[in-house]
Amino acid sequence: MRGWDVKALVTLCVTGDDSMMFQMEGVCVAGLQSSSCGIPWLPIATRGKPEEEVNDLRRGLNGETSPQADFEIFWPEKWERSGIILHDGELEIDALITGALRSDYQRTRLDRMCSSLGIKSFSPLWHHDPSEHMRRFPMEGFEVRLSSISADGLGEEWIGRELTEEAVEELIQTSEKFRFNADGEGGEYETLVLSAPHMKDSINLRGEKHWEKGRGSWKLISGNLSSNR
Repeated sequence: MRGWDVKALVTLCVTGDDSMMFQMEGVCVAGLQSSSCGIPWLPIATRGKPEEEVNDLRRGLNGETSPQADFEIFWPEKWERSGIILHDGELEIDALITGALRSDYQRTRLDRMCSSLGIKSFSPLWHHDPSEHMRRFPMEGFEVRLSSISADGLGEEWIGRELTEEAVEELIQTSEKFRFNADGEGGEYETLVLSAPHMKDSINLRGEKHWEKGRGSWKLISGNLSSNR
């Protein structure tokens, strides 16, 4: 929307059990998003260890990792591969755009890393109003689904649910009742974008719901693209 020249979509794919910085569930969808947008993809594998994972990002941006090797590490066997163009080599960029909302832990580490690389760090969603932020997705034509849940008030029925205008209002009301962040900034849930105005093709996903002790995730089995035109 700002008219910038996007050189690559960069995704940190966590091979460990947790991460303080990056999303865990369904991040391979970024590869299909990249293909749909016609933008090269730079996947970077990381164990997700504190302070090491930002260094992994730095190494990937500097061309010190192998995108093809990292792609093979985590790309699901039954997922579509055609159309995915991997970026290789150092990224020649002026800035790194991130989706940080309010986490100082995330933003300060990204800012420091970008400063060391001599590029700008920009978080265009920083401190957006949580409710208005979520309402924008269906209003702007984004198909967004929940990929994991870790909050009281959100049951198994929310796993894989599309955030339509009606669902967003229900989510906001539930967040007010159970006192969690409506935009999931505290890790209450994670989401996946399957279709958007800037994407030529939409993403089809098939998965299974896993639920245990008030937490759940959408374990994806297969993913492919279908034309919107």
